[in-house]
Amino acid sequence: MSKKVLIIEDNDDIRENIAEILELAGYTAHTAANGKKGVELAIKELPDIILCDIMMPELDGYGVLYMLNKKPETAAIPFIFLTAKAERVDLRKGMEMGADDYLTKPFDDMELLNAIESRLKKKEIQLNFYSKSLDRLNSIVSKSDGLLELKKIIEERKGREFKKNQVIYYEGDKGNNLFLVMSGRIKTIKLAEDGRELMTGMFSADSYLGVNALLSGEAFTDTATALEDSLLCLIPKDQLEQLLDLYPIVAREFIKLLSNDIREKEDQLMQLAYHSVRKRMAEAMVRLSRGENSGAESFRISREDLAAMAGMATETVSRTLSDFKDEGLIDKKGSTITILDMARLAKMKN
Repeated sequence: MSKKVLIIEDNDDIRENIAEILELAGYTAHTAANGKKGVELAIKELPDIILCDIMMPELDGYGVLYMLNKKPETAAIPFIFLTAKAERVDLRKGMEMGADDYLTKPFDDMELLNAIESRLKKKEIQLNFYSKSLDRLNSIVSKSDGLLELKKIIEERKGREFKKNQVIYYEGDKGNNLFLVMSGRIKTIKLAEDGRELMTGMFSADSYLGVNALLSGEAFTDTATALEDSLLCLIPKDQLEQLLDLYPIVAREFIKLLSNDIREKEDQLMQLAYHSVRKRMAEAMVRLSRGENSGAESFRISREDLAAMAGMATETVSRTLSDFKDEGLIDKKGSTITILDMARLAKMKN
């Protein structure tokens, strides 16, 4: 069965030309001449992907995206903006609202087809993640109607891509979303008055970000940044609050997550206050290893991030890593560290 593409474009020539190209490439094309008709057609047809112009009568592209994001059945459909060069400065607004990509007019046939194929492939990867990974939510919440509802909420949300070093949220931002890491790695940091960073957490696939801000109703207390290209699922606060009200067992499990987070931060403060440099470094590497999906013995991290996590200068990190390598505790190649003797690292006393 061919994939369905919805084209929302007020220029007749452009709209018909895109439809012709797509049909020749084996897609089924649906067209709408304005944003209002586009929203109605998207709800009726549930296309596999949507191409939408920004500047249109009755309802512009931003309005279309906003309306579709409000409906669970259309919120996860990949969405590509069609934009004139003069509008590119305004494109950030659309990307922040959840658009997946954009094409700058005029574009050729291959640019169009490659953009569509790329987004459909990423959608397939996201669906594969759901089928393989959502079952692991059994370790977060017990088998109950609450679990099924949480899975449903996650499956209805669109994954958001974050590039390496891109900020996901800043300390002080209002916590309007809960974040589920689908792939990649995220770090959270607090900035000291002298400008130094203290890493407060490292998160990989199947981890939740923002639980404390969500449950407390307060702003984020740290800044989250992608350590590598990552895919996150954003769960709106109002949706999750409804779920927590209906299913107290889910609320209890999220409180457990928050309690574990608090305990880990207390342990980190104790280590910074009382442990030696070597012991702090060893404990940071053990935490990093345990934070990987399978407790992997190898992980990638920069000197700066390791320094922020262990609360020491980057020069001290370099010396300590060199000592650990000489002692046969680790191997290091570039930013990749391989733990050779986990037992000795875990039991290091000084």
